[in-house]
Amino acid sequence: MRNRYIVSYDVSDPKRLRTVFNIMKGYGDHLQLSVFLCELSLKEKAILLWKLEEVINHNEDSIMIAGIGSVESNTFKKLEFIGTHKIISDRKAVIV
Repeated sequence: MRNRYIVSYDVSDPKRLRTVFNIMKGYGDHLQLSVFLCELSLKEKAILLWKLEEVINHNEDSIMIAGIGSVESNTFKKLEFIGTHKIISDRKAVIV
């Protein structure tokens, strides 16, 4: 079963920040500066976490992963935007 996650990160070093961003591009849709929407199996989530843990400095950086439900449920209703935003449908985020 696949679940949706909001992944947000705060990375202080520019080199690590680029690396984290590049890792995240392979796992989800870029919503905002340091925020991604990901649809992951448990195995994919574990691999993503392992990759991120290898890159970040655990004393300076942080990553937040919030589960928002299964892919089968309509979890997009839980997301609200103010100002410019992206429409999310079928794993494609489009700026509006």
